[in-house]
Amino acid sequence: MSTKEQEERVSLREVLARLARASRGFWLVNWVNFGDGIAYFGFLSLLTLFFQHDVGMDARGATIATSTFTGLVTLFMVLGAGALSDRLGARRALTVSMAIVLVGRVLLTLSPSLGAGTGAALTAAWIAILVMGFAEGAVQPALYAGVKQYTDERTASMGYAFLYSIMNLGIFLGEMISPFVRAWFAHHVEGVSVEDVPTAGITGSFWFFTAVTAVVLLVNVVFFTKKVEARDRVAEPATPAETGSLVDRVKRLPILDARFLFFIFALLPVRTLFAHQWLTIPDYVTRAFPAEVGARVEWIQGLNPIVIVVAVPVLTMVTRRMHVIDVMILGTLVSAAATFLLSAPPSLALLILYVVIFTLGEAIWSSRFLEHVADLAPPGRLGVYMGLAGLPWFLAKTVTGFYAGSMLDAFLPEGSPGSPGTMWTIHGAIAMLSPILLVLGRKWMMTRGDAR
Repeated sequence: MSTKEQEERVSLREVLARLARASRGFWLVNWVNFGDGIAYFGFLSLLTLFFQHDVGMDARGATIATSTFTGLVTLFMVLGAGALSDRLGARRALTVSMAIVLVGRVLLTLSPSLGAGTGAALTAAWIAILVMGFAEGAVQPALYAGVKQYTDERTASMGYAFLYSIMNLGIFLGEMISPFVRAWFAHHVEGVSVEDVPTAGITGSFWFFTAVTAVVLLVNVVFFTKKVEARDRVAEPATPAETGSLVDRVKRLPILDARFLFFIFALLPVRTLFAHQWLTIPDYVTRAFPAEVGARVEWIQGLNPIVIVVAVPVLTMVTRRMHVIDVMILGTLVSAAATFLLSAPPSLALLILYVVIFTLGEAIWSSRFLEHVADLAPPGRLGVYMGLAGLPWFLAKTVTGFYAGSMLDAFLPEGSPGSPGTMWTIHGAIAMLSPILLVLGRKWMMTRGDAR
């Protein structure tokens, strides 16, 4: 019996027990993962509202700016920030990138103090977007590389699932705390109540998440030492040793494999729904629901990560014997179909149900996608491969922002009931293209082998 077959017989409890005994290096990688999950998504969930109400942009400008930021994260991964972990190792790459992202978050949070709507504030915000985009483009591949370097063959599969879950635990914690921070800051600094102005206090939350970033960086520098790295690392970072001509090296990239290319781009339509979580949901909640709901929009968004924390390890074990293509079909179908719940008139119960079902679909396929890409990467090329596989995600995040704000203004203008159900029906129809494409290409994609 092969090692892989033996692993498939191991229970969830046994795998989790192995992870519990994992090295300090593995847990320190996940410390950065946890802390950056709090801060990154704490910023992201409020970013469109911050750009509108603090920096002084309109709805379309805010969604474009937010999409530009999230798109830059992926673009910089592709252009080389992801290779930082291949050259420096996970430990040093995380330290460098977190230091840079701290500078960007400070600058962004300070930008409204330069005068809302002024050229100075807008310029500072855009510079911050650029800085944070580069830094986060290096953080994410470094985390993936960290799991590969600090786990072995027995724990790698659940290691990636755990990475995804612990990040979402951080997101959940940040989203739960944020409304309280906003309410305190709005009352004591801005002199208003979030019950009257649901978008108040966002700068206060941003300062809180910036402080979290500083603490994460400090702990990483103090405790993730060279000694810990040398003692705990299972797999070497392996400096890329490319051979052959440039043309030969390019030909070896899986992004040029037709089946792999179809596989990752077929996921683009459903990925637009992920972008709508921070491009559309905040304005949808603050415009279509009562002020007391809008004042706690983070709690709605916090449902996604807490479901992920519970569901990803369980569903990873349940679906681990399924072919990766079948996992993608099932997961994308669940997420896309859930969107049509929002075709009905605004209802808090339906919104909560949508988030839960959408997230279960995400939990089915997301971590398996990362594992599949990591398995394809040769030694020393993991960061680059993760970056290349993120190309469709880059397109989804950037393109969605160029129409999300216009859709909001067309179907749910501020101060008007509008027709948000039509907007969500359109978004759902776009997302349904993913499972349809995967079903149509299933047999062809499976001919590349028994990828799991």
